[in-house]
Amino acid sequence: MATLGDLERAVMDLLWDAATPLTANELRAALEAGGAAAGGRDVAATTVLTVLSRLETKGFVDRTRESRPHLYTAVSGRAEHTAELMHEVLGTASDRDAALARFVGQVSPEEAEMLRTLLASRDQA
Repeated sequence: MATLGDLERAVMDLLWDAATPLTANELRAALEAGGAAAGGRDVAATTVLTVLSRLETKGFVDRTRESRPHLYTAVSGRAEHTAELMHEVLGTASDRDAALARFVGQVSPEEAEMLRTLLASRDQA
């Protein structure tokens, strides 16, 4: 799984939160309004287009080419991305059992209950 740089993450956060596809100019305006998400600087339209192109190449973004300007959407959701990252990191552990045990030992009681519920529903499927 490809990792995200700071500006890529800021763009993805906007796309994940958007109810509809966004244009590059809408993303640029939102990044500038957010300021800190874009590193506290103005972002050129060409920079946003470059980031979107990279995200499309990495498989994070889909571009609708039927209209001008092009519309961009996230290919998958934030939760799916996070789960893939967690699975990837777990895959790098030399002792997966120890890594899982450490993870489970650090979750809150509420999170532990959610894990139990999710595992039980998986076992029933």
